[in-house]
Amino acid sequence: MKRILRYVRDYAADIDGRVFALSVLFVAAAIFSNYHFHLNKRIDHLGDAAQYASWYLIFVMAFAFTYSLYPAFGKKFHYPARFFFLLLLAPAIFSWKMVYDINLSFSVAPAENNYWNAVIYRPFKLLVISATLFLVWKLGREDQPFYGWTTRNFLAKPYLLMLLFMIPLIAAASTQPDFLAMYPKMKNVAFLKTVSPSGPYKLLYELSYGSDFFSIELFFRGFLVLAFVKWFGKDAILPMACFYCTIHFGKPLGECISSFFGGLLLGIVTYHTRTIFGGLMVHLGIAWMMELGGYLGNSW
Repeated sequence: MKRILRYVRDYAADIDGRVFALSVLFVAAAIFSNYHFHLNKRIDHLGDAAQYASWYLIFVMAFAFTYSLYPAFGKKFHYPARFFFLLLLAPAIFSWKMVYDINLSFSVAPAENNYWNAVIYRPFKLLVISATLFLVWKLGREDQPFYGWTTRNFLAKPYLLMLLFMIPLIAAASTQPDFLAMYPKMKNVAFLKTVSPSGPYKLLYELSYGSDFFSIELFFRGFLVLAFVKWFGKDAILPMACFYCTIHFGKPLGECISSFFGGLLLGIVTYHTRTIFGGLMVHLGIAWMMELGGYLGNSW
């Protein structure tokens, strides 16, 4: 834990305060706009193409904003063509993840069909995103492991301490109506609501739900930090955190706000360790604790 605190202190000492302050103001304005005007709900009622275009615009603005500030405040970075290609590609990939749905036929029973589509949905997207990023990594001839997919420099203890710290916060959140309306995620699956299936069905769903966080960590901490680090060093962390916050639009407000700071912390750790497994351990642990908190909170 001392090592992680040192990473944070070093980052705070090096970051340009003006860039950080403007980025925080941008994120705050984006959060206010979404929750005041219900932008994510409006987007959900659009057709697929309009949804994709809307999310792409939000994501590319969030991702590019901080990068656009660096030259204005005297940061003399090299901006090669590949940087601009990746800057535009990243929002395109995640907009697809936000919008694309699958509706395969597994059963004549609608509720059961809904369940199996829900179980396959996230692993399928993990497969597509991983394959896309692997191709980007391979074609870019990156001189590093596949975007943090390595256990080198991974030590479990500090991340376990982080998870222990989160327990009382999640317990408190589990008493709030907006949290209980969102969690556990499995209560939104029609099959799990209507037929009270046995434990293995619920476990399979939770494992599928957990696979989504492999996609998140590989994309945000692996790709958006480690692919850009060769040009921007630790200044690649803040644009990632801004982008990461916007994917939480529609989640409880407290979760959306905390996602910016959580993304920043996990980005700092990934920058120093060059592995995403610490962030994955924390993210996955928090996600499953929130599922448990939602289950217990709704039961009581």
